[in-house]
Amino acid sequence: MNDALVFDRRQVRRQRDRAAGQFARHDFLIREAADRLADRLLDTTRQFPLALDLGCHTGEMAEALAGGGRVGRLVSCDLSPRMAVRALQAGPALAADEEALPFKSESFDLVVSNLSLHWVNDLPGTLLQVRHILKPDGLFIGAMLGGETLWQLRQCLMDAELAELGGAGPRVSPFADVRDAGALLQRAGFALPVVDVDTITVTYGEPMKLLADLRGMGEGNAIAARRRGFSRRAIFLRALALYGERFADADGRLPVTFQVLNLTAWRPHPSQPKPLAPGSGRIPLGDALK
Repeated sequence: MNDALVFDRRQVRRQRDRAAGQFARHDFLIREAADRLADRLLDTTRQFPLALDLGCHTGEMAEALAGGGRVGRLVSCDLSPRMAVRALQAGPALAADEEALPFKSESFDLVVSNLSLHWVNDLPGTLLQVRHILKPDGLFIGAMLGGETLWQLRQCLMDAELAELGGAGPRVSPFADVRDAGALLQRAGFALPVVDVDTITVTYGEPMKLLADLRGMGEGNAIAARRRGFSRRAIFLRALALYGERFADADGRLPVTFQVLNLTAWRPHPSQPKPLAPGSGRIPLGDALK
């Protein structure tokens, strides 16, 4: 195993393949993020004749964009062939790796990505490829999970493993934060990058349903350095008991946090607004502060 790789991409693909058949039972978070991305796209006045849905799952983003009047033809792709097949109902779809995009330069007016990029090892390289396949003045808009996602579960799993095994292994993916995401967009050569955060809190009456939803979304543990073999049942039972003790509300329901980073950026074009050069302002700062 390459020590530089954070994620086992083959395991990511296997998990998504397994999840594809029953994905609609667990896709609430994907649909919510897709609806929010579609709303953001409506804030623009642009039309996008040809767009790419990068990491399409089973076509939730296509459904959210349908009828919005902004996107013409949408091409969908996913790391999982089984998910890509299910997205065919919305239009052309293919299986493709986000780390090796099979599209020529300046192909798309829009690239949208909904809750898939947090599984990419070479995120700077992927964003650079996204910029290359966009036409000049093309738009990238995406959502990815941020650093506060599942913080309650991470804390309880770590403490349970320390108690049961005397040490904690990696179980929940490392996520980017707002500053990381903005820097990555700039590093990839995008213009006008903007990153903001949505915090989505879901409550569960039955903690095992949370684990079932994560598996059903294809969001199981795919960290390259994860422990191999079956996990001890006692670890999960202790972790879920700790979850209830620490976080249950007055009705006994457990809150689960998903932090979503929303990324917006453009492929550079001469027509785009440019920041003023330092020292070129005409209004003294003291006057502006009055």
